Amino acid sequence: MIAPVVDLEWLDRYQADANVALADVRWYLDGRSGRAAYEGGHLRGAVFVDLERWLSGEAGPSVGRHPLPDPGTFAEGMARSGIDDDTVVIAYDDAGGVIAARLVWMLRVTGHEAALLNGGVTAYRGPLETGSGTADLRPAAFTARPWPAEMLAGAADAANRGNIVIDARDRDRYRGAQDPIDPRPGHIPGASNLPCRENLAPDGTFLPTDELRRRFERAGVVEGSSVISYCGSGVTACHNLLALELAGFAPGRLYPGSWSQYSHLADVDVATGSSPGSRGARGARRVHPSTG
Repeated sequence: MIAPVVDLEWLDRYQADANVALADVRWYLDGRSGRAAYEGGHLRGAVFVDLERWLSGEAGPSVGRHPLPDPGTFAEGMARSGIDDDTVVIAYDDAGGVIAARLVWMLRVTGHEAALLNGGVTAYRGPLETGSGTADLRPAAFTARPWPAEMLAGAADAANRGNIVIDARDRDRYRGAQDPIDPRPGHIPGASNLPCRENLAPDGTFLPTDELRRRFERAGVVEGSSVISYCGSGVTACHNLLALELAGFAPGRLYPGSWSQYSHLADVDVATGSSPGSRGARGARRVHPSTG
């Protein structure tokens, strides 16, 4: 299978000679329109893939904000985007791939060739196209495949200390200093904080693989570890999963519900503070000694 991340040179080399499609997966937590950003300027030939419509199911407290969609919905979205079963998909955004990683992960775990474009649209120095970019787009044939159970985790798995659990959210939300989105601040007890944006260098490209590997090793990842990745809603957690592969480790599992599901559960423990923490009171915020 193709590497989880490719650079612009790879794209230049293969795009003209193979069935390669560019997917623009911009989305913003603050409510800005990803489609508007795409129409304002995107890589030549790229198609816009809507996170909310095609890469997520119906949100709710019991499943989280971005549960995985029905496989048929995902297949429809890919087909409408001109992506067929044999297309190699290179996805990007304007945030170092932290959103586009969701599409790449979904494709890879269902057996399709897909990768992130290293650096995304911000690394591209050529002219950008504007507009919808879909005038000549023809629907393709994309087969719906079930989400592989062995690549997924639930709340009980994430709470199991036998797994290495990594939290992709920023440090303030992990510590429980603030959480403007979910009902309880904090993190899953035992989870280590590996903010996904810290997989990136200042220019928005991925860190060298040896640096990525050390990041995961500091979180306790070794060869053969059972790794589970979560974030706020199961989107940016995919960035850590791709980085894990890029660093040379075996693929980990995604907890799709992530904190947006876990924080709604009444019978689970919550920890706060800057360390993985320990189990606290169920259904209540646990105050870690380091934060008072």
